[in-house]
Order: sequence, then structure tokens, then C-alpha cells
Amino acid sequence: MSTPIHTRTAAGLAAAVASGELTAQEAVEAHLERIAEADPAVNAVTTPLADRARAEAAQVDRRRAAGERLGPLAGVPFTVKENVHVAGTATTFGVPRLRDLVAREDAPPVRRLRAAGAVCVGRTNLPDMTLGGVHTRSTLYGDTVNPWDPGRTPGGTSGGDAVAVATGMAPLGLGNDSGGSVRVPAAFCGVAGLKPGYGRIASDHRVGGREPTLAAQMFPVDGPIARSVGDLRLALSVLAGPDAGDPRALPVPLEGPPLPGPVRVGVAAEPFGPGTTDPAAHAAVAAAAEALQDAGYAVQDAVPPQQDEALEAYARLTTAEFALARPQIEELMGEEARRHIAYSSDRNPPPDLAGYVQAAADRLGAQRAWARFQEEVPLLLGPVFTGPVPAPGEELVDPGAHERVTRGLGLCAVTTCVGVPAVAVPVGTAGGLPRSVQVIGPMHREDLCLEAAEAIERRFGALAPVDPRGIRHTRTAAPPWSGTTGPA
Repeated sequence: MSTPIHTRTAAGLAAAVASGELTAQEAVEAHLERIAEADPAVNAVTTPLADRARAEAAQVDRRRAAGERLGPLAGVPFTVKENVHVAGTATTFGVPRLRDLVAREDAPPVRRLRAAGAVCVGRTNLPDMTLGGVHTRSTLYGDTVNPWDPGRTPGGTSGGDAVAVATGMAPLGLGNDSGGSVRVPAAFCGVAGLKPGYGRIASDHRVGGREPTLAAQMFPVDGPIARSVGDLRLALSVLAGPDAGDPRALPVPLEGPPLPGPVRVGVAAEPFGPGTTDPAAHAAVAAAAEALQDAGYAVQDAVPPQQDEALEAYARLTTAEFALARPQIEELMGEEARRHIAYSSDRNPPPDLAGYVQAAADRLGAQRAWARFQEEVPLLLGPVFTGPVPAPGEELVDPGAHERVTRGLGLCAVTTCVGVPAVAVPVGTAGGLPRSVQVIGPMHREDLCLEAAEAIERRFGALAPVDPRGIRHTRTAAPPWSGTTGPA
């Protein structure tokens, strides 16, 4: 029996289209059918782009028939989060007020994927304005469901892409990460995700043409989600590099110089101290460490440097800038998203100007400490999320729950602050849910992260795609933060 098209990797699909085994139209049609079959159960794809995708796939096939050289992702379907511009479609950020904000041109990573022959088959869900919490729920589109367990969140804010990839609706998703927003949903949905280092992938995060503020320039990075680490590597080869639309993107080679001797890996199963990591997450890190040791890595315990300083700088920089626009942004958002913002602001009040300036200095100090640490121990292995997978909206129950869930994201926030790359990769399952780890590398060394993540993947294999049909995404009971039944 032949392998179903929707279960193939991006690399496998590209090779099949290039060889003539499949047409691009067959590849795209199979994924459009999969969206129609699977999405009603999980509500990940907000806007299928069927007619447009079919036309682009036909163009790929015409080019192949004419003997033209195809790009490395020719015929490969992909999805795009609704805060990344796709020409001719709305960049809604999940809120009704922006549903008519139609992009005039593709954002740089979308443009690069399409130039490589990939075909966008749909837009995907996210929390309101990417600020609504750890769970993927938008006012415009509702809840996205974890295909492993509807009682657990799929994570956010790139939850729509993670679910689409995990259920076979596309082999690649394009999201972004500003504190775990690629890595967390990848981990909760049992797929792989890459947070590239600062300056690796060009992006355009303007809203209505307005340039982002400093923290929004430094922290969010666009990155791919896939079912295999090899597909992350393939996507990065297309996405990386300078672009006139983003002067931050650097012409840094994808492969750095070989490191002498066995590569050293620092293991931080409990990065914030004993007893702060859930047993399943701790076991995942231990299992991944064993896999790396067996693969020839030099594994040792490690304590990441200046985590408290990095977390404090991250919080002060983001809250100071957000406070300036909070009234305007909250007007766009639903009640749950505003609740998340309120809890976040209460925990981290915005600093004054002196505090803001000091936070920028502290960030550089943390970056310097990490660079020195990673000269000695290039890779760090740790949990993506230190707690158990939360229920949808658990962080909105009360301030204590919000603090507990937010604390689970700590290592993601630290690595975002210092700008280093990281790869989330599955490490089997526990209790019927995926368990995952992240491999963190030095600046501009995504290649080291990917190599180590592939060694882990060889031990445990891929978990997805999974079949979510039979799951209902319609709420049948009130969400935990509400006194009334939520919307269907």
C-alpha cells in the first residue's frame, strides 16, 4: 500500500514532485482534502486558500513539464499564521476589527517559501493579537483543539500551524516565536519547531504599516513547524538570509565551523531549581540526554547563566512598550485576552524610563554571559515547558494559575531575550500526550541545534501525523475562567 500523500514529509513530497512520481496538483489536492476532513475536529485552519493553491500547483506542474528547474520545495503545501502577511489575504491577528486588513504583499518568509515552489494552502488560528495567552483561541475564529487530547491546550501562539502540521493538513507551517510561541505548540502537539536566532530569518511584523517598537523588533522571530527535523532544516535553507525588507537579517552561513572533539551538551532538566519541573518533562530531558550521549555527545549537568536577569529584562522591555499602546490594543481584543494582559501587567508593572534603559543594558549582559557559557558548553538541553500541559485557558482562571503557567515558559522566555536559536523535538509520549525537549545553541548555530535534535529524533521517531476525527471542537461546557457557556 502506498504511503498516503498527507503523511509524507516536505522533503519527500518535494522529491516526489521533482521526479514526477506525484504532480504538485496531486500533492496540494490531497492536503486540501485532508483539511476538509480533519479541520472540523480541531479548528486550526481559519481560511483555506483552495482555488489559489490549485492554480499555483498547476503552475509548478507546467514548469516541470517545460523542463524548468524547480525550487527545493516545489509542490509542498504550507500554512501561515494569521499575523504574517500573505498577499491578497487578511492579516487578522484573530480579531474582528482587522478582518479587512488585506496584505498587499507577502512577508519575506512567505515570499521565500513561494519562490522555492511551496504552495500556501491556508491561514491558521492564533490568540487575539498574539497576546491572548498560552491557549490558541481568537475572538474571530474560536478555539483550536489539541488533536491528542481536547482537554489540553495545543499551545500558542502558533497553535494553528502546530495542529495543522500534526494532523497532516500541511507538512510545513510558518509561525513565530517571541517567548515560546513556536516551541510550545510544537511540543504540545508532538511535532518539531525551530526558533531561529535573531537576524537569521527576515520578517515583517508591521500592523497597518506601523513599524514595531524596539522589543517587538528584538524578540519575535518567524520560524517553521514540521513533523521532522529534516524538514525544519530544509525550510531554514529556504528562509534564511538577508532581505531588503528587513535590515536585521544577516548574511551568515547556515553551517558553522566544526567544533573540536565531542560536542558538549549541558543538561538543565530543572533550569529554575530542584522541584520546579514536572516529572514527565524531567523524564523527557533525561531520555533525550541519554540519546545524545549514545550518539557521541559529551553530556553534563549545567545551570544556564543569568536566567533571572534575562527574565527581568524581557519583562521590563515588553511591558514598558506595551503599556504605551495598551488601551488601543485592548479595544481590539476579547475578554479572555484582556484578562491575560491584566494578569501579566499586574505581575510585571511597566518600569519608568530609567528602568527601561537599564533593562536594555541588562539584556546585553545576559547575552554576553550566554555567549561565554556557550563557548565552553555549546548546546543546552532543557524542557520546552516545565509544567504539565495546561487545560485550555488554565492561565486565565486566577492570578495564581496565570503565574504557574507563565513560569512554565521560563526557559523559552530566557532564550528569546538573549536571541539564541532553539529546536523543539518530540521525545515519545507520556500519559497519552507528547513529551518534548528543546535543544538550544549559540548565536547563528542553528546547524548544531538541528544536528542534535536529529540525533534525538533517530532514537524516538516522529509522533505525527495523528487523526483527530471524532473530536469535537465545539465547547459543551463553560471554560474555566467564565461563568457562562462559551461560544461554539
